[in-house]
Amino acid sequence: MQDAVEKNLFLELGERSFNEMQASKGLKGRESRERIMAAAAYEFACHGFHETKISSIVSRAGLTQPAFYLYFSSKEAIFNELVDDFRSRLFRLTEELRLTAGMRKEELAQQTLGAVTALFRFLAEDPNLTRIGLFQAHDAEQCKEAAISLVTENLLAEQQAGYYRTELNMSIVAASIVGMIERLTATCLLPGAYEPEVIAKEIMNLLMYGMTTALES
Repeated sequence: MQDAVEKNLFLELGERSFNEMQASKGLKGRESRERIMAAAAYEFACHGFHETKISSIVSRAGLTQPAFYLYFSSKEAIFNELVDDFRSRLFRLTEELRLTAGMRKEELAQQTLGAVTALFRFLAEDPNLTRIGLFQAHDAEQCKEAAISLVTENLLAEQQAGYYRTELNMSIVAASIVGMIERLTATCLLPGAYEPEVIAKEIMNLLMYGMTTALES
């Protein structure tokens, strides 16, 4: 009887150790994969896709080329995954930032500022991914067209909610907003000239209140 108990205990401890080893192995694998992706994002952002080598990626990650091929089949595969991850999160955020109906005018200004700030904070969160996904990828223009379509949908819904003038062409407005965001990201945000909150406030003031003073007729 005692032998059977000891045997079961031994088997239980052995199984627990095996599971712990597998969990530890899985954790190390995820960490290695994340290190490779972070290193790749840096190399692509600094040197571009064509000039980046797998050897430079793994060197920055502190790993070996065989480790790279455990997780990615090629340089193109990791580049595409980085771009897809950035864009899926960007588009999801854009959809979530649509303004809700029924707000007062002062609430509209605050919500608009919050939405634009959230977007610039996202773009500043990982500058390397932003450079890759928004500017370097071969289909960057298609990405911006998709962003314009999403912003247009948001603006049309907000226009129908009574927030914006009915005569405005929201396709043109959306293209203008995306163009501003793209340019300000490249010239002000990524170089670190201004914080996301400062850029967002300027855009919000322009969109909500315009540029002119209260001129007398």
